[in-house]
Amino acid sequence: MTKHITDNKPAILFLTLGVFFVVNALIAEFIGVKIFALEPSLGWEPFNWNLFGEKGSLNFTVGVLLWPFVFIMTDIINEYFGMKGVRRLSYMAVIFILYAFAIIYIAIRLVPADFWPASYAEQGVPDMQQAFTVIFGQGMWIIAGSVLAFLLGQLADVFFFHRIKALTGEKRLWLRATGSTAISQIFDSVVVLYVAFVLGPAKWSIELWLAIATVNYLYKLLAAIALTPLLYIMHDLIDRYLGKELSEKLRKAAMKN
Repeated sequence: MTKHITDNKPAILFLTLGVFFVVNALIAEFIGVKIFALEPSLGWEPFNWNLFGEKGSLNFTVGVLLWPFVFIMTDIINEYFGMKGVRRLSYMAVIFILYAFAIIYIAIRLVPADFWPASYAEQGVPDMQQAFTVIFGQGMWIIAGSVLAFLLGQLADVFFFHRIKALTGEKRLWLRATGSTAISQIFDSVVVLYVAFVLGPAKWSIELWLAIATVNYLYKLLAAIALTPLLYIMHDLIDRYLGKELSEKLRKAAMKN
């Protein structure tokens, strides 16, 4: 008798990891429009860094706060469900991102109620319709860049993850996780910012783009290294949940896929 999905541990695991993966990717798209300064956010004075002629604080897109968790999900899914699992979820995430893009496009073009544009004037927002259009309209460029960068990054990640695993076997989880992230995030950090902020309405200079892309990439790489213990903890919890025999069976099948 075929098990019901609620009694199928691999199915439950794939669903749980997949939902967390897609939701984090989608949220990162919406909040990525904001650029924040690291030192003032921590209550420190700006360190006045000089990168490519751009001086001041270290600047990041808010979306980078979530991407390290996406990386972890990618590596865990890769470990237990292989290339097919990651690709399937990556394509699903892109479909949902494009769906969100379509809904936002419609929302921006709906005529606002007469009272709404000035409804937050006392809070310092004189035109809510304009604010809505600028924030979410800019987000559309981020979405366009992210879809391309996300696919490139995910496909590169899954490819190099399995190449490293083929060389090292079951050992050195940290190496295949960090190594694949280090390579794949070059695509993600550079492409998304170029499309979203250089080609988009913001019209960043090349120097500003390179400076922010560099610090965003370094952050993602350092975050991936710092979160390595979490990767091992999740790996251990999943092995306990699945049981040794089922866990080994899934990981062997993942390598074949």
